[in-house]
Amino acid sequence: MSRVVHIGHGTDTGKKRRRNEDEYVVQPPLFAIADGMGGAQAGELASSLAAGALRDDEGRAGSGERRVSELIQEANRRVYQRSSEDASASGMGTTMTVALVGDGAVAFAHVGDSRAYLIRDGKLEQLTEDHSLVAELVRSGKLSPEEAGTHPQRSVITRALGTDPDVDPDTFSIETEPGDLFMLCSDGLTSMVEDEVILRRIEENRGDLQAAAKALIRAANKGGGEDNITIVFFEIGEETGEPLEETAQYPALGADGDGEVDEDTLDELDHVPTLDTMVVPPGEAEQVAEASQPKPRRRSRIVPALLLMLIALAVLAVVLWTLHGR
Repeated sequence: MSRVVHIGHGTDTGKKRRRNEDEYVVQPPLFAIADGMGGAQAGELASSLAAGALRDDEGRAGSGERRVSELIQEANRRVYQRSSEDASASGMGTTMTVALVGDGAVAFAHVGDSRAYLIRDGKLEQLTEDHSLVAELVRSGKLSPEEAGTHPQRSVITRALGTDPDVDPDTFSIETEPGDLFMLCSDGLTSMVEDEVILRRIEENRGDLQAAAKALIRAANKGGGEDNITIVFFEIGEETGEPLEETAQYPALGADGDGEVDEDTLDELDHVPTLDTMVVPPGEAEQVAEASQPKPRRRSRIVPALLLMLIALAVLAVVLWTLHGR
């Protein structure tokens, strides 16, 4: 029988944001990550409500995909209800990726563009599909992965918790093997760090998952730190009866990876607003993408009009000169 034998986790505000709108849950065998949106306070509230729904569920019956789907639905209900009742929180939402370790498998439920990965046999595999505009365009062949990384609407997601009374999560299960390492993360990591670098940093710190989380946060900040960064690791091993090995959570890392960001010490670039996440229905994704593309410039009509005016004046001058000469 398999079980969780090691865990690691950490979160950081990043270099460009003043608040951390990410939340995560580490309550083995339940793990989750949420990335809030809708403005600083509303984003924090949305992810906090979603995470709270999972924490309150500890010890209840149920397992597998059905349970993680129910957890997502309850989280959605809480965020949507608060958004409907509180005008200051109207329009808020959050991504959420939930993992529940069972007997020989991990069940997942997923909404948004946070991600779940599996590290097995030295390879990094993305398990979830992003519910985002650029991901849809890449899947349809209308955008290359390279273009997606710099697309002006890359912060637009097509599915989130709390924006509608009902939500449709992706659910699936992964059969586990001893030594499997799972990672949940917000897009503050994956938008800043390439997969090859992520895998390298994990392998370099494979024996200390807390150090691995810290190394990835440093890499994301080094890459720009444009968003909050949150990482959760859990490793599967054989059932031995020994207690779970967990490193105590370290404080949020700041821009240099060594302490919390002080709002008074943000650099001169920090007053520039970063791209905030917004949600559009999947059917409207392409229209949003087309609207974001630069429009072709129209040829100016000013120069031709001026030329015609000069020609007319010249003709008039010749006529007047001729009449005057007579």
